[in-house]
Amino acid sequence: MPYRRLPNTDQARMRAIETALEKGKRIAMKELAFSLQSLEKMQFLYPRLTAAIRQLNAAKQNQFDKSREYGETFKRAKLYISHFIQVMTFAIIREEIKPEARAFYGLEVNSQKIPAINLEKDVLEWGEKIISGEQKRCMHGGSPIYSPSIALVKVHYESFIDAYRHQMMLQNITNRASEQITQVREEADQLIQQVWNEIETRYSNLPDELKREKATDYGVTYFYRPAELKKMEADKLQTNLF
Repeated sequence: MPYRRLPNTDQARMRAIETALEKGKRIAMKELAFSLQSLEKMQFLYPRLTAAIRQLNAAKQNQFDKSREYGETFKRAKLYISHFIQVMTFAIIREEIKPEARAFYGLEVNSQKIPAINLEKDVLEWGEKIISGEQKRCMHGGSPIYSPSIALVKVHYESFIDAYRHQMMLQNITNRASEQITQVREEADQLIQQVWNEIETRYSNLPDELKREKATDYGVTYFYRPAELKKMEADKLQTNLF
């Protein structure tokens, strides 16, 4: 026996509701296989589901469109911060800057190790430390580092900060849209199940095959299990032999 399966995608949910709504337009209420209450619920839910899907898709697309630009901004900030630390380290090796100066930047004094700057949080942390540290070192009489200068590092760091905040805002918009559509999906699934139950109940006095045919016309979907499909194919092949 085939089993009924509720929609599991937004497109399938839309089709299920659209099919039932179309029946509600074309068939007299007394002939309709589901209740007026269910029809009114679908008429109220359908535009909400449509809007929620549209908002989520728009939010995802907007975030995707900005992601490449954001990635480039992130790479530049990471590059300039890392390069500044390397230049400062080489200056220490050449004895142009004292090793103790590393403390201004939050670096270990007795190590030439350059911190790993791979993630956004690394750029946020070390960008602030390097900019603040260079200012402190210069205030204590140190000569500014060039190629890159801290001013150039700061430009790219602040560009990243702006892009990061904007990307987080877009992510929050996407998250809110996801939460909203999750709620509407739950309502849609419950309503579709209710409508399909009413349809099957309406035709419950009919033979199974005819009942499924009538229900399918209303958008109810049925699926055969793999074993059933194999048996049907075997039976069909056996029939063809005779």
